[in-house]
Amino acid sequence: MPFQPTPAQAKAQAHAALRIGLGVGIRDDDGLWVAFAAETLSPDQLSQALDLGGAELIITHRRAETLKTAAYFGDVARLAIQSDANLRWIRGVADPATDLSTPMKGPFRSLRDGDPRAHRAAILLCKAAHLLPAAVMVRVQSAEGLSILTASEVLAQADTAHYNDIVHAALPMAVSNEGRVHVFRPDDGSAEHYAIEVGKIDPNKPILTRLHSACFTGDLLGSLKCDCGPQLRGAMAQMGAQGAGILLYLNQEGRGIGLANKMRAYFLQDQGFDTVEANHRIGFEDDERDFRIGASILNKLGVGNIKLLTNNPNKVARMEDMGITVSERVPLIVGENPVNSAYLKTKAAKSGHLL
Repeated sequence: MPFQPTPAQAKAQAHAALRIGLGVGIRDDDGLWVAFAAETLSPDQLSQALDLGGAELIITHRRAETLKTAAYFGDVARLAIQSDANLRWIRGVADPATDLSTPMKGPFRSLRDGDPRAHRAAILLCKAAHLLPAAVMVRVQSAEGLSILTASEVLAQADTAHYNDIVHAALPMAVSNEGRVHVFRPDDGSAEHYAIEVGKIDPNKPILTRLHSACFTGDLLGSLKCDCGPQLRGAMAQMGAQGAGILLYLNQEGRGIGLANKMRAYFLQDQGFDTVEANHRIGFEDDERDFRIGASILNKLGVGNIKLLTNNPNKVARMEDMGITVSERVPLIVGENPVNSAYLKTKAAKSGHLL
């Protein structure tokens, strides 16, 4: 067939399809599934899935823990959907917003037979689309007109994206008249990331470097709930004072879960849950970011030795795993205030940050 998309292109199509409420075909060794994102599923689609019989609601083990139901496959739980189920029930199981007001979601029938790879793939696609990590799936004979991937293609964990420096230009900034911004575009259709050079970079010396994950609320709105904005500005100020540095601005909002899900987590924090507990209740891990992206961009820039501005030992480990020498970890302890003090304590106690 001419113009067949590559696996990376098919994944990008699948992300877009799920976000607008379309189904995605996922093939495993036993046949073909159609998966819908629980968040964007329509009543008609649910009705059609129920008519086919054997429809399942797939959630992560984190969400299953909150709902007190079994995740027999370790990382995902497969819940049978009753023939009289409605969209309100689907959304109530997938979305923790009503957990405290309507805590009784079950009883659930957790399935334990079969190969879970297609179900894991559906969850990964929902996460990559920045939707709730929950999918409705049903076996089909054909999925004409839909994007179709194999479970193996989706589950491939290697970072196969190539990051291309599509454009760079000089940008005088408050911290340095000699600045430059690079826009890196991955070839898998995911978000672009930015490298900001401050001053003149000498690749023969360890370069002061910051991997900064995008934070719309902190970086732009001055949110007091986190320390992201002060860290961004503090890192830039240090680079300006030292005459050189690289700030990688990675579009991994909300520790990789996206702005909408971050706002869901904030809603849960308002109910008394800490940041890690909130992520788990939605169905995410503590941190869904991929720091290998930063290492790939540094390699493209010809940078192999850095002084890393971070309080997160995991960033140091991931850089070194990817062949980047971290000659020094430079602390960046700024931005504590009465609103975010509990958040920072949670980062230290549960996420290992050195604060």
